[in-house]
Amino acid sequence: MTADVVQFLSGAGTDHRGRALEDILAWPDHRLEIRHDYIQWLFPLSVPSTAVLGAPVLSVADIEAIRGDATAQRNLLRAVDRMRLFYAQSPHWLTPNNHNHLRITRIISSLHQLGQPDAARDFYDFVKAKADAEPGSVTSRTREFWEKAVQGRH
Repeated sequence: MTADVVQFLSGAGTDHRGRALEDILAWPDHRLEIRHDYIQWLFPLSVPSTAVLGAPVLSVADIEAIRGDATAQRNLLRAVDRMRLFYAQSPHWLTPNNHNHLRITRIISSLHQLGQPDAARDFYDFVKAKADAEPGSVTSRTREFWEKAVQGRH
């Protein structure tokens, strides 16, 4: 299945439900919030998801393929732009232990792992600033996970 995620990010394939990257990026915010099995495809990792069984797990070859594919790299940046807009427009995630905090960790980690450390840092700075503006909205433990992710220690 991991090769499928390479195709998905390059725009030539679909996820496990037959959804193309373009379909997911066009979803309205409420759908991004209620669906829980797309984030692993937009932002895959080399470790199994604890939230979605059967989600793609990147191999070393997958990571190299995505890092070397200009279209996949552009699509990663498009995906992070979409998620940034989602978090800018949806303040409900600014509550302690919200499931979106795990998504944010995944986004930062995936960007870093897939060759986009600057985008990872930018996204981290964005969510950190939002959290800082709402004291108590994000736990110190979650902030530690974000910090480790942006440093590439995921």
